[in-house]
Amino acid sequence: MATRHGTARPSQQVHREKFLDAALKLLVENGVAGLTVRAVAELAGSTTIAVYTRFGGRAGVLDALYERVFELLSEALDAIPPPTDDPREDLMSCALAYRDFGLESPARYAFMFERPVPDFDPDPALRVTVLRDSFSVLLHRVARACPPGADAVRLAYLLWTTMHGLVSVELVQQLRGPLPGWFLQPTPEANEPVYREGILAMMNGLGL
Repeated sequence: MATRHGTARPSQQVHREKFLDAALKLLVENGVAGLTVRAVAELAGSTTIAVYTRFGGRAGVLDALYERVFELLSEALDAIPPPTDDPREDLMSCALAYRDFGLESPARYAFMFERPVPDFDPDPALRVTVLRDSFSVLLHRVARACPPGADAVRLAYLLWTTMHGLVSVELVQQLRGPLPGWFLQPTPEANEPVYREGILAMMNGLGL
């Protein structure tokens, strides 16, 4: 799509992918502090001039990276098992895949949903597109499970906020020492039952 990072001609696509691969690697390994134009250029084996020429500047690089990480989320959700005759279990599969994606890279998750780069606000048209595309799987599964006449979009949003909140708290706790007797434990495996319980409670409350 045409946003601040422009559109790539076929001849430019290879270079674009090299820059985006570099930016994603820097984000995952070093956090947002490593997302400089110079660092992206060096890791891609290119020059800062080439990055500016392709993306128009740092905001363009970040827009393109923002689009890429949501594409990765879409791919993760698309990879879950196809719908079965149990809509509730299908919803849980989607929720668990979302959690796995978040836990895989806290820095990537923060870049998507928080504002770790204070002076960067993703292009509005881009935000609308990536959010719609990446949550289409969840919306489809909510629509199969919701009562007749219910607003599937609203229910999907409410379920997602629960998913997002639980994952966000778990990620924050990972960065700190464990609290004895607290709900969350040091390992993702130990925390999965708490996550499932929260998702099931919300599903029951929404009538899903």
